[in-house]
Amino acid sequence: MSRRTLSGTVALGFFALAFVLIAVAFGTPSWLVSDYRITGAKLDRFGLWSHCFRSLPDPQDTYQKRFFVGCRWIYDPFTTGYDEIRGYLVPDFMVVTQFFFTISFICMLIGAILSLLYFLCCGPDMSKFLLLIQAIAIIVLVAGISGGIAVIVFASKANRIGWMPGHANNFFGWSFALACIGVIAALVSATLYFVEAVIQIKKRDHLKDSQARFTMETKA
Repeated sequence: MSRRTLSGTVALGFFALAFVLIAVAFGTPSWLVSDYRITGAKLDRFGLWSHCFRSLPDPQDTYQKRFFVGCRWIYDPFTTGYDEIRGYLVPDFMVVTQFFFTISFICMLIGAILSLLYFLCCGPDMSKFLLLIQAIAIIVLVAGISGGIAVIVFASKANRIGWMPGHANNFFGWSFALACIGVIAALVSATLYFVEAVIQIKKRDHLKDSQARFTMETKA
């Protein structure tokens, strides 16, 4: 029996693509960006964990005397007043987006380890080979579904009126696009892993039948 079929090989390719895209999207701050042609824009780039502002006024300062400029980690402990506007920067929908996309990223990390075992070490002659393929398929499926929830929530809530300033000039950036493509690639990879598991089950059953027939013919 061959180590893997075409579906398994393609599943690995889609997984590698999904892993890279989701990892890059997870760590880059271009989920929501402002039109660079707008000179007076207050927002520059906005990501899951870090944000870049050109001149964001403190939403809690009625006199507009404090502004936030430059890129900062969302949990920056050093900038005065930044912790006070964290609730504004990370509303409920952002918490949901962060939570589900983090689950997606963690699942992809686990899937990467298992996929390496599938690619380098395990073969059909091992008793846990089918279990390994099924585990990868389930984990990557969870990653795809969790990532899908994250991007859907972000797409439906992020560019709304009343949150980030300059609503009309903001649009979804390349990090968000990578997240969307990565989620789709993860779902395709999970589907192909399930197909690979079915094929390996059929091949194993066929091999057992062939061996049984050979044994009967030998005895006869």
